[in-house]
Parts: sequence; structure tokens; C-alpha cells
Amino acid sequence: MATLVQPTGPAHTRILSIGAARGDLDVPNDDIVGPIDSSDEWIRQRTGIIQRRRASAEIAAVDLAVAAGEEAIVKSGLDRSEIDGVIISTISNVAVTPSMASLAAHRLGLTPAAAFDISAACAGYVYAVGQADALVRAGNCKNVLVIGAEKLSDIIDPTDRSISFLLADGAGAVVVGASDHTGIGPTVWGSDGEKWDTIRVTSTFQEYRENPTEVAWPTLRQDGQTVFRWAVWEMAKVARRTLEESGIKPEDLAAFIPHQANLRIIDEFAKQLKLPESVVVARDIEMQGNTSAASIPLAMHALLEEHPELSGGLALTIGFGAGLVFGAQVVEIP
Repeated sequence: MATLVQPTGPAHTRILSIGAARGDLDVPNDDIVGPIDSSDEWIRQRTGIIQRRRASAEIAAVDLAVAAGEEAIVKSGLDRSEIDGVIISTISNVAVTPSMASLAAHRLGLTPAAAFDISAACAGYVYAVGQADALVRAGNCKNVLVIGAEKLSDIIDPTDRSISFLLADGAGAVVVGASDHTGIGPTVWGSDGEKWDTIRVTSTFQEYRENPTEVAWPTLRQDGQTVFRWAVWEMAKVARRTLEESGIKPEDLAAFIPHQANLRIIDEFAKQLKLPESVVVARDIEMQGNTSAASIPLAMHALLEEHPELSGGLALTIGFGAGLVFGAQVVEIP
């Protein structure tokens, strides 16, 4: 009987490089408060957002993904033939199929790399890094391009007060490859489907198709108070568990890079984790807004531009959102 071959890969991986692309439009609070009958002060107090970056009508989510991916590839120093996997996390692909990843891989000159999308909302980037880490260490890929890409302005209702004012457009990308030391810790992830409809779209495509005159085009909504409580109390537990499973203490961290959901959540996180002042906390949400799957790599990119000395240090990353799904890792900053 023939012996089936099972591939094996390197013992360790790390993030080799990072890239980013932000929407080309600066949208201050004053530009959006009219339809939601609100004010700049109300938005700043509740979320910490001063402005959000959104993309012009002619720019698609895949365009942002390609731009971010290009920067990450160039910075990695790898030949494109060495990148044999592409994973994109998104909830704003304009087509149910084919995947955004297959088109991005083609436009980036990565054919015939394996390419697929995942839908894990704001936890999607962490999920994708976890998958990339596993693919490389299993020997199924040599190097994987991971992209979180969103054009959330396509799926909001400007009159919605629950979430529309939070959302923005952008993409963040990293290349995950082999390392001579551990650069990506264990992925702590999970879901709480009992709260599945806490962050949701207003209708399904089937409902819209059957009643287009009565059912509005699906747009995002959230139960803000439920999400806030869940994120603050339950995700702090996940963050602590991630540190424990990684063998890392808060004082070992150089940075804390959570999903950029709400500045109040971020600050409460840091307080509960008892992070020392030496740990730099990402607050990209103030000028970027909430970009779901793109928010963690965008925030990491911004931190490195401001604090290049963080490169080589450890960062606790955690994403959480619609599903409700969550994921966290400690990673070495590229």
C-alpha cells in the first residue's frame, strides 16, 4: 500500500512586513451629523472619533486591498513567486462570488497563489493571520499575504444612529512567512452565536429581492449598548487568556493594538489589562474611524509610522464584532 505524504513546514512564523491604504476622503463629524440629528460633540464623547476616512465612489474595496497588498509585498523583499497564498477578510465585497482574494491575487501578480476570502467581520484579520500561520507551519504555503479590506460606506444608511457614523474605508495587509523564532503566538478565538443579531444587516438579499418596494437595501445596524458591554467585559477576559497562553505578561508588551471599534472600549480595555505606561496603545480610530477587518493592520501601520522603534517588539492584537466572533494573538511587530 502506498504511503500518503503529508507536508510539514517551518516551526515558527512571523509577520514579515505591513502595508496600508486609507480612503481618500477626510469626513469630519460635521459632515454627517445632519441626517442622524446629532453633533460633533456627541460623536466625540461616545466614540472618540474626530473624522473618518472614506473612499470616493469610483474606489472599490478591492482597490484598497491591492494598494495595501502592494506595499506589504514590496516591503517583504520577497519575489512575488514566493507568495503562494492570499487571504482577504472582508464583509464588503461587492460580489458574493468570486472572492475578492482571487482578483487581488491576479492584480498583484501572485497567480497561481491559493486565494480565498473569510467573513469574520472585525475579528477577521486575526482569524486570517491565524490561518496564515497554520498554513506556513503545515507546509501548505511558503508565504501568505493577509489583507483586511473594507469599504463600509457602501453598506451604511446615513440616517442610522446606531453604527453609520462609526464606519470608514481602508485596507491593511501583512505578509506572513517562516521565521527562526516565534513571531506569532497562539490564536485565541471563538464565537457567541446567541448574540448573532446584535450587529446585523437590516434584511437579507432574498428579502430585498422578493419585496424591493417594501424592503430597503441591506445596511448595517447594531445594538450599541449590548456590543459595548460584551466587548468591554468579555473581551478583556479573552485578552488576558491570550497573554497567559502566549506566556507573556503585560509589561512584556511594546504595544496594544485592539480593533478600533470605539475609543471608550479601547481605553477601558487598557485599564482592565493594567497595561503599564510603557505599552503604546493604538488609537487610530480618532482620525480613521472603524474599518472592521482592516482596523488592526491599519492601526499597526500608523503606530509604526509614529513609533518606528516598536518594530521587533510584541503587540497584543484583538478583534471582535458581528457574529459575535472574537480572536486575539500576541505578535512580533514587523
